[in-house]
Amino acid sequence: MEHPQLIEKTALYVQETLRNAEAGHDWWHIQRVWKTAVQIAAHETADPLVVELGALLHDIADSKFHHGNEELGPATARAFLEKEGVHPEIVAHVENIVRHISFKGGHQSGTFKSPELDIVQDADRLDAMGAIGIARAFHYGGFKNRPIYDPAIPPNLQKSKEAYKHSADPTINHFYEKLFLLKDRMNTRTGAAMALSRHQFMEAFISQFYQEWEGEK
Repeated sequence: MEHPQLIEKTALYVQETLRNAEAGHDWWHIQRVWKTAVQIAAHETADPLVVELGALLHDIADSKFHHGNEELGPATARAFLEKEGVHPEIVAHVENIVRHISFKGGHQSGTFKSPELDIVQDADRLDAMGAIGIARAFHYGGFKNRPIYDPAIPPNLQKSKEAYKHSADPTINHFYEKLFLLKDRMNTRTGAAMALSRHQFMEAFISQFYQEWEGEK
């Protein structure tokens, strides 16, 4: 199968699979990450096919929505690519991207690294930042019925992987436990440059939020 045909078929498969997904992890999230990954890859040295397939399939079965099953996503990606007759090396590479992309409270083991993973991970992290990142954070908080903010529950940057995954803390804490950390965890120079303005936007939002919370504005 020609590369453009494979990409188109993969996009359609993901769009259909995630048509009822939570809005922060739905097809539109995938599409944004896909576009951003392609943009970053244009300035980096990487296999563009692996980048696009990895971006398209990175959340095909997010463990957050499958009872914490961290193997379902990689297995689903592998099964689809094998069915399409994709070369085994590419299948294995994409499977590893899906397995290792997640933040998981900063506890991801880092047992696999590649330029393609770096690019897809940066694109995914960029979608957790800025205006879109703020919208996604509060949407997911509402989806999990979490409070917006509680001054009595401070952020905890020392959470274990399991505690991070099962946290019911206020959404504002998520900014300190993940979103504000992303700027300094970008893998590529291109991603780092893109992250700066999004980080600054989030800082301005949080500053405004606290002022409004206290009735100062």
